[in-house]
Amino acid sequence: MNSREIATLSVFAALTVALNLSPFKFPFPYLPFLYYQVWEIPIITAFALYGLVMAVAISIINTITLLALFPGALPTGPLYNLAAILGTLLGVHVAYILFERLSLKRNVTLGVLATGFGVLFRVIVMLLVNWTFIRYPPPIGFGLTNEEILIILPFVAFFNATLALYTIPAGYMLARAISSRIKLWSP
Repeated sequence: MNSREIATLSVFAALTVALNLSPFKFPFPYLPFLYYQVWEIPIITAFALYGLVMAVAISIINTITLLALFPGALPTGPLYNLAAILGTLLGVHVAYILFERLSLKRNVTLGVLATGFGVLFRVIVMLLVNWTFIRYPPPIGFGLTNEEILIILPFVAFFNATLALYTIPAGYMLARAISSRIKLWSP
């Protein structure tokens, strides 16, 4: 990494951590251990401007910081967050690859494709993660039975879908606004 990339990583990671630690979040009504928040928006923005590696690095720094400062309802909660954002980033990355291979017009299409794939991948990843780990007692999960897990999984899916439905478009719009000012890519 050169000094510009390190500076960019530092700025986006600091913004992500600051937003994550800010009171600007509220619990999902049906599962109050899940929070609607805005800290993923800078990660999506960094992905759109600088690529997957930068976004993953920011996500990892955020996770390490959360593990130390604000794990949430579970000490391993930040690892669940990491799985969610990595699932989202994977979906957005697949959308970018498809977009380039299909030579689609670069306007609303990329944003819609990225949002759709980001939501889909995030929901699938988090359903698998929750099905696998939430059954274990703390600090890994909540010690839920299979029946309890089956009851909450639709709520987990809804939460993850709705969170990605605002963070991906917001991150993409922010990237477009930034890129038009500093000429990183042509929107």
